[in-house]
Order: sequence, then C-alpha cells, then structure tokens
Amino acid sequence: MLFLLTLIKLDGEKNDLIHMMGQLKTTLLFIVLCIGYTVQAKVKLPAVFSDNMILQQKTNAAFWGQSEPGKTIEIGTSWNARKYSSVADSNGDWKILVATPSYGGPYTINISDGEPLTLKNVLIGEVWLCSGQSNMEMPLAGWGKIKDYQKEISEAKYPNIRLLQAEHVTANRPLKDVKVTGGGWQECSPQSVAEFSSVAYFFAREIYRKKGIPVGLIHTSWGGTIAEAWTSGTTLKTMPYFAEAVNRIERTDQEKVLANSKKAMENWQNTVLAKDAGFEQGRPVWVATGYDDSSWKTMALPALWEGTVLPAFDGVVWFRKKISIPASWAGKDLKINLGTIDDDDITFFDGVKIGETKGFGETRSYTVPAAQVKAGEFVLAVRVFDLTGGGGIYGDKKVMALSSAAGERISLDGDWKYKVGLHLKDIPAVPSGIESPNRPAVLYNSMIHPFIPFAIRGAIWYQGESNSGRANQYRTLFPAMITDWRKKWNIGDFPFYFVQLANYMKTSEQPAASAWAELRDAQLKTLSLPNTGMSVTIDIGEGGDIHPKNKQEVGRRLALIALAKTYSYKTPYSGPLAISQQVKGNSVSVNFKYTDGGLKTKDGAALTGFAVAGADQKFYWADAVIKGNKVVLSSTEVPNPVAVRYAWADNPLCNLYNGAGLPASPFRTDNWKDTTEAKAGK
Repeated sequence: MLFLLTLIKLDGEKNDLIHMMGQLKTTLLFIVLCIGYTVQAKVKLPAVFSDNMILQQKTNAAFWGQSEPGKTIEIGTSWNARKYSSVADSNGDWKILVATPSYGGPYTINISDGEPLTLKNVLIGEVWLCSGQSNMEMPLAGWGKIKDYQKEISEAKYPNIRLLQAEHVTANRPLKDVKVTGGGWQECSPQSVAEFSSVAYFFAREIYRKKGIPVGLIHTSWGGTIAEAWTSGTTLKTMPYFAEAVNRIERTDQEKVLANSKKAMENWQNTVLAKDAGFEQGRPVWVATGYDDSSWKTMALPALWEGTVLPAFDGVVWFRKKISIPASWAGKDLKINLGTIDDDDITFFDGVKIGETKGFGETRSYTVPAAQVKAGEFVLAVRVFDLTGGGGIYGDKKVMALSSAAGERISLDGDWKYKVGLHLKDIPAVPSGIESPNRPAVLYNSMIHPFIPFAIRGAIWYQGESNSGRANQYRTLFPAMITDWRKKWNIGDFPFYFVQLANYMKTSEQPAASAWAELRDAQLKTLSLPNTGMSVTIDIGEGGDIHPKNKQEVGRRLALIALAKTYSYKTPYSGPLAISQQVKGNSVSVNFKYTDGGLKTKDGAALTGFAVAGADQKFYWADAVIKGNKVVLSSTEVPNPVAVRYAWADNPLCNLYNGAGLPASPFRTDNWKDTTEAKAGK
C-alpha cells in the first residue's frame, strides 16, 4: 500500500523564482522542525469516517479517534451548527456522541484538535452492516458475474446509496481500525458498484426505491468462512468446543508464528506437487497433444465439480480439450479465455505452459505467442487445484473461448476430458495458517470489532455453507453470534436479517439425510430470537453452482423483511412457515402462517417435496393437498404418520408458495437426532 504525504501546495499566480525558492526553504525548514509534532497532533479518525459517508439518522452517532493526550477535540455539524467537544485521554483516545437529524444532506462535519479536518458530502440515512461468506461477497461483476450484470451495473446510478468495502484481514486480538478499499465511502455508481456485494446492493436499492431514504452499506465479508470466525472470543470462550482454540489464538504472537506458518505451507504445497499423478519428477506429463487420454472421463464445462461428477472432492483435477486451429489463425497471437476457476490453475497449450493464476474467482485470460500458433489440431490442458468447496472451471460459458487476432472465436464450453491428479484426503491436512480466516474470532477481531460502536440500523447476513458439516452446532453458534454482536454494539436488539441456504448439488430421488437441510433448519429456528428475519431462497439456487446468479431476488427478499419490520411499509415479507401439525388416522395436516393470499403451488401443479414418517423414523414421499391454510398429507407406506418434513434435501424439488409469490421454508416437525450432531460439540 502506498502512503502519500503532501507537504506543500502552491496556488495562485507565478512568483518570482528567487522569492518562491525562499518560501520553499522556509517551509521545508519548518516541516523538518515540526513534522513529528504535526503528524501526531492532527486528529486521526478510523477508516469508517470519510467523505461521502452516511450516518444513521435520529440517533446519537459515535465519533472516535486519536489525538495528543489532553487535547480538546471539537466537532461541528452543518445540519444544526452545534458544537460537541471532548478531551483525549492519556492514551490519546477520544469519543464524542453527535445527535443526528432525520435523513437528508449533503452536510459537512468539521473535526478539530487545533488542526481542522473536514468530512464532506455526508448524508444522514440508514446504515446496514452486510456480512457473511462468498454469497454475500459475490460482486456484480468480477468473479460473480450475476444475472444481467452488465445491465445492472450500467443502471446503478444511485448517489444516495453509499458503499464502504472492508478488506480481508485477520487478527488474533481485536483491532481498533479496519482496512477499506478506495480510501473510504463511495457514492454508488457503475464504477463503484461493479466489485461490491450484489446482495447488499440490491437490498439497498429496493429500500431506497420504496422509501427514498439514503442507505449506507458497510460490506465486510469473506468467502468460504465459518461463523465462529465472525464471533467474538468472549462469547466463544463460553462454548466448550471453541474455548481452547480461542485461548490459544489469543496467546499467539502473530508476527513470530507467520514465518513458520509460511514454511509449513510451502512444504505442504511441495507435497501436493510430489503426489500429483499428473507430474513425474516435477514435469507435467498429461499436457502434450499426443498424450493418450482415451481412458479419461468426460465433464461438461463450465461447472463446479462438487455439484456434478465429483461430490465432496478437494484436490487436483486435470482437464484436456482438443481444438482445431484454422490456417488463417497461424502465426498470430491467440487469446485463451477460461473465465473463472475455483481455486488455482496452470494452463498449457500444446504441452507448453502459457499461464498460471492463483485465487478463487480470478478471471483467466492467457495469450499464446504467435510463434506457437500453427494450423492443425492441438490440446488445451488445464490443471485445477481446489482446496475446499466447489472446484472447477465454472464461469460464464460465453466467456470460455479461443479468440484470434482478427476477433474470430472458437467456443470452449461443452465436454472436456478430465482425470483426478490428487485427492487431498490422501495427503496430510493443509497446515492451519496463522493468517487463515477459518479460525475462531479472527474475523470478528479484524472486520467487525473495528466498526463498533459506529451507529447502524441493523445487519444482513448470508453464510452457512461452510458450517453445514456441523449443522447441529450451528443451532447454538448462529444465535450466539447474533446475540454477541448485539451486546457489543449496545444499542438493543437491532434488526438482524439473514438468508437461508439456497438449493444446491444433486437432487435426491428418495427422502434422505442432508447436512444442508439441517443447516437450513438451524437457520429457521434462529427466528426465535427477537427482531430477526429470514429470506428463503430454496427456489432460486442452482444445482451445479454454489454461487447462484439471481442475487437480485435474494436482495429483494431481504429488503421486504426490512421494509415490513423496520420501516413499517405494508408488504408481505415471508413465505409460509409451518406452525403445527395434527395427526388424524393415516393422514397428517400441517398448519401455516404467512399465507398472504393463500397457499398455492407456483406452477399450478401438484404439491411436491413433502415426506412423512412413522415411529420407525423412515421417510417416504407423501401425497399432499392444500386445504385453506393447511396442507394435508398421506402415504400408503406410512399408515401411522408421526412426522413431516418438507424440502428436506440438498437440492429439493419443492413448490409451495403463498399468494405473494414467496416460497415456503423447508421444515420438519420432528426433533430426531441430526446426522451432523456427532461431528462437533455444542
């Protein structure tokens, strides 16, 4: 990161050279004598305070920072011409509460400890914290490329929506400040929104369109992360499963351990290369055009392999595709676009390496030099390494192509040959890096704590995929995290609205156990906390992509909850939720709330997704009929039903909605043991 200190700025008419040099010498001498004092004396603000920011309306908004011990800090606000003051303590820390009016602006805020600092273009409105893992992080463009992303970006001209993007940082102990991109808050524009959270943007857009209130979004998320990383050590220490790890992390000197951690990672990566069957003595042997790949299997790309042919697989997969180069392309540069890959790739053309990229979601675009481009049939080979989750060449199929210098195109989507080079289960586990985000409390410390006590209206959250293997534990962990944040902010039970996991992976033909279903149920049960809301997305996921593209509807459904529950806007905001069941003979009926206009199927077809079980706990598909606000179920396989489950699968076929077009949440009426219960303590 580059830090630039501007010492002198000369304005106005040109001066005589001798006079100007005299001024320069005098100024430089003053700076040499006083630079230590002036740098320390000027009030220092955390990164959450900048031009273009939004402050929460109608509250006492906290300002804080550092100055010289004993200095008087004064804040003046243009909306009421009031002055607020405080004195920096012995550590130079200070904090001032400033009364904010109803929404409006732009305003200016002057902050001074004897040396003035002005925040410009400040709005008063609604501030929302937006956090979670990759489906919250997923940008409109970049690796996300959501549905209609180009159109959405071009139309994103909302200067009264303001964006603040936190950078990825971990910390073993709570930090005072956070790193942000772009120097601070940005007005929402096609330029600023392209790499911003799509869910958060569509949430804010819907609220702004309906209410006309400026909305500020603090986006602080990290793909592939676990909920305990976002929870404070204070809370985790009360949970036996996490207490020891938190204590160990807090005792660890991050700087001292970093060197050892990097060495351990280097050794592990060398093991990966040594055990990868696609290498022999360090040379790639599966990349030459003449290599016989007739025994390899076939995979249709783009796709994530965990959602298609290699479920629960982490490791190395090699891909090969034959391509024919026309004579007119020979002797000219050839561009290869592979789109996005999860996680790392090395790409070869005719046995020669042409590029390598590390990092999930980075766009792969490589050039084959003109001297290598000849007419005829050749092989494009790609080695893909995936550490966890997803895996594969998964981007937009329209992007995957060869392009000639003249702009001609040969598509690369469709069937590719593939072969496993290494399954990570066959080697020692990856070292737990000192900078890994998947450690208890380390993201709370670095990406949540620095924002406390900045005044917010509430939070939105999209996470859970990385905790699905410990879904039973999530029943305790998730509400503990929400309660933790509320205690830390100390502004009461602020709104906390979250997204239930979408449908993903293969569809099961018969009722079966599902960790993802258990995680969704843990999320559903978290609605027992006050002032919470859940956006159901069981109908807008994608079986082959853990990052579904329709983020517009995810954001809209979250916004419906906020509009109804936070802003008193009359609108349906929840799909049907099961509230009770009654057994009568060989049938069982389930009662629902939030039916808004009546229960229905979206397509008018027969109800699907319901299963019933008897005391033996074996579930069978049920015949289901809507009767008012109830669904009546029966199955010839279950003469004495005692339990009902709906949409209980990774990627269920289900179609129950209410009259407002919102889907019913997956649910169960039993309390039988979770299949994930033995995988982690509570």
